[in-house]
Amino acid sequence: MNSTPLHTAYVALGSNLGDRAEHLKAALAELPRRGVEVVRVSSFFETEPVEPPPGEEHLNYLNAAAEVRTALEPRRLLDVLHYIEGRQGRVRTGRRHEARTLDLDLLLYDDRVEDEEGLCLPHPRMSRRRFVLAPLAEIAPEAWHPVAKKTVRELLESLADRA
Repeated sequence: MNSTPLHTAYVALGSNLGDRAEHLKAALAELPRRGVEVVRVSSFFETEPVEPPPGEEHLNYLNAAAEVRTALEPRRLLDVLHYIEGRQGRVRTGRRHEARTLDLDLLLYDDRVEDEEGLCLPHPRMSRRRFVLAPLAEIAPEAWHPVAKKTVRELLESLADRA
């Protein structure tokens, strides 16, 4: 019997290049093969890009959120997410906000608060992003943000824009 504890984490999924829905579905299918159980998945939400580079304003995103369970520690889970992005053709250039086939962000991991090179929990910008909070609130409205000390629902309701 496996006595390794399972952790609950939340992952944001996004794509704005190629077959966006297929990229999200492929990522969700790959997670269990990498030791990550997918518990719940939100609807897919179409959103406009935030601060896109010139020429990419028309490349709308398809966004979703997933609740997952895993024995992997946060750094290893993040490595798995980056591996899956790469399998779907994601090339990390270091430029922010550029179009991508797949973007997987680790939002929350249990109630952990961490800030180290390449890993920040909770995700540092999630509480200001409707395209993250709306899908997450659909599947986990009571999920707790340990820094903001609010639920996902409260964070979503507190956003200034109501779009």
